[in-house]
Amino acid sequence: MSIRRLGVEETVFRLAETFTISRGSRDQANVITVSITEDGHTGFGECVPYARYDETVGGVIAAIKALQPDIEAGAARAELQSLLPVGAARNALDCALWDLEAKQSGKRVYELAGLPQPEPVTTAFTLSLEAPGVMREKARKNAHRPLLKIKLGGEGDIDRIKAVREGAPETAIVVDANEGWSVETYRSLAPDLLRLGVRMVEQPLPAGKDEALLELDRILPVCADESCHDRSSLPSLVGKYDMVNIKLDKTGGLTEALLLKDEALAAGYAIMVGCMVGSSLAMAPAVLVAQGVDIVDLDGPLLLAEDRDHPLVYKDGGVCPSEPELWG
Repeated sequence: MSIRRLGVEETVFRLAETFTISRGSRDQANVITVSITEDGHTGFGECVPYARYDETVGGVIAAIKALQPDIEAGAARAELQSLLPVGAARNALDCALWDLEAKQSGKRVYELAGLPQPEPVTTAFTLSLEAPGVMREKARKNAHRPLLKIKLGGEGDIDRIKAVREGAPETAIVVDANEGWSVETYRSLAPDLLRLGVRMVEQPLPAGKDEALLELDRILPVCADESCHDRSSLPSLVGKYDMVNIKLDKTGGLTEALLLKDEALAAGYAIMVGCMVGSSLAMAPAVLVAQGVDIVDLDGPLLLAEDRDHPLVYKDGGVCPSEPELWG
């Protein structure tokens, strides 16, 4: 009889520089690493607890440990979907179970999921919220990248985008308001942002307070981030959003992320695949979801001063699929 063992711990990665959004700043990424060992094989998963969703490192670790009897008794991915709600805890466990199954079967996760072999995908590189002059210089340093994602927050945003465009005149741009705008802000900024070549704004209004988007002439496409977690979110997005941002820490893992992608595409949404600030282990399963989508934002490891062993390879503005030594 095989014996399964669950491991869970906090892992801290230093950031290359302070990262700021409309809700605050940080200098390190506090992630949770999960391992599931069985018959000499170990599967790994990573999640990033997010305070915006009332998650803490301690709370997520406690939620994972509470499932230790089920996991060690052999609970599979299908059972996991009902044992935990969407969120970081389920993500780490779900991805670890995928990785374990891949190692036990000698197959890659994409094969187990019935997906084509993944290819490198172009990813955005994020510039955090700062003074326009600082953002201009950072845009200049990253002007070689094909896509920049700019964190905004309301007052002074048009000056920030003008500065970024001056620094990177040829680079495509998307912006993320992180729920920091009002309808009036959107109406005043959207024409100028379009003129400056911005392709999309992510979550301009607070989740749960976005009904005004129904009546808004969305000349600048709007992407749901905090308003979209899993498939159950989709009915509430109708008429408000043009795109959805799929993040594994929101969906509760790769299993639901793939299902959400299929259902969102069937409903006519464009797809963005994003991430929290985490390591290559967190990005690896998301690269599978990111195949063939409109916008990819899987730059977490590029924001770190350190990473996992066998990290993902980033080159020519893109991110390559993981090697099995990392995940999957």
